[in-house]
Amino acid sequence: MRGMELNPRLLHSEAMRRCRLEECRAACCLYGVWAGVDEAEEILARAADIRPHLPETAANPQGWFTGQPEPDPYAPGGRVIHTRVLEAPGHYGGTACVFLRADHKCALQVAAEALGLHPWRFKPLYCILHPLDLDEQGRITLDARAALLAEPASCLRPAENEIPLQETFAPELAYLRGEKFHS
Repeated sequence: MRGMELNPRLLHSEAMRRCRLEECRAACCLYGVWAGVDEAEEILARAADIRPHLPETAANPQGWFTGQPEPDPYAPGGRVIHTRVLEAPGHYGGTACVFLRADHKCALQVAAEALGLHPWRFKPLYCILHPLDLDEQGRITLDARAALLAEPASCLRPAENEIPLQETFAPELAYLRGEKFHS
């Protein structure tokens, strides 16, 4: 995962900014996420650390992932499995990832912070990437601005001025590229 390359798209500046949790209330967690099988195994191995940060209804690790692993050349371990999606009437779209808490924070991130680890230590690659994506060569990229801003649950919002995409996504890019993380 570390040392990932950038698609030239990220060398541009665009009039968009990141959302804030109080604005979007984790709308991006609507459908859950694909986790690398290796990532899922680590999450399950750390269940005792993660479970206290989940509501009782989601605390059983046997219900955290669903379906069969599928191939994915970019995921840790080369295969992915999906996080369980639960009904969540108060959340955007009425569903949410099993790890989303009522305060709109991710239990995986809260658990890592409680342990004094980097906040993304337990988060799957595709969570860290979002709304970034990978192109067909495995480079970090971003979809077209119009499509991103048209989606009500997008993690991006219009901005008054153009901002370098590498600045907008600086924490994610530093983490994914193995550079020192500055908060």
